[in-house]
Amino acid sequence: MGDSLTSIRVNSAILPRFSGQNVRLTCRPIKFMGSYATVTASDGGEIMVTLLPDTHMAPDTYYEVIGSVVNSTTLKMRHCIPMGTNLDMKLVDDTIKLMHDDRFFKEDVLFGRLEHPGTHNQAVPS
Repeated sequence: MGDSLTSIRVNSAILPRFSGQNVRLTCRPIKFMGSYATVTASDGGEIMVTLLPDTHMAPDTYYEVIGSVVNSTTLKMRHCIPMGTNLDMKLVDDTIKLMHDDRFFKEDVLFGRLEHPGTHNQAVPS
């Protein structure tokens, strides 16, 4: 599977590590400005999302936005999945933090590469 078909879940703090890559951001929209939306990520940080044409997001609904990271605060939407109006964002954020914890993260399994963007190829204990 190529990078164009894979994506990893991120919060606003982790987003900058994946510049130019596809990610999944669980969020809730808070402000709309034409073809952009400002969303709150699971860790409470704000991200600007470039919306697809005819995208309709309700402010009382949580979404998983799949898109490419433009910069540390901007995501270009490729797809949007509604997650309902009742989502435990603390649980989502705790899960994302664990996924990126060096003790558990194995990028070679997820992406076919051996290093994590935030590490120095540290060996994972067996």
